[in-house]
Amino acid sequence: MTSSFGLDQIAQIHLSVEDIDRSVVFYRDVLGMRLLFQVPGQSMAFFDCGGVRLYLGKPERESFRSSALIYYRVADLDQACSALKQRGAELESEPHVVHRTDAMELWMAALRDPDGHAVMLMCERQKVPAAAN
Repeated sequence: MTSSFGLDQIAQIHLSVEDIDRSVVFYRDVLGMRLLFQVPGQSMAFFDCGGVRLYLGKPERESFRSSALIYYRVADLDQACSALKQRGAELESEPHVVHRTDAMELWMAALRDPDGHAVMLMCERQKVPAAAN
């Protein structure tokens, strides 16, 4: 069965870390990955690795802690979640904003596979500029 809601690539992988500063030094300076951004006041750092984003930090929920979380990019998160629910999936986390910039919002939702692994869905929504008066 192929995806009818646009599941097309792995977008982001999460690795749990205890010391974000030490980890940033390692991934940036030792491995040479490009640091995309850190979230001020939170233990989160994002790197680019060949077009796949590597997210270092503490999981949003303890139940998401594992060796890694795989994030799947979808074009329309609401439509994807609706399609998954129609197929019998139960969302552990409904679509919600996890990060905002001036240009975009990062939205996420979560469910679990049969083995209990967290499956993350993500969607970047571009902000529409306000009309000039």
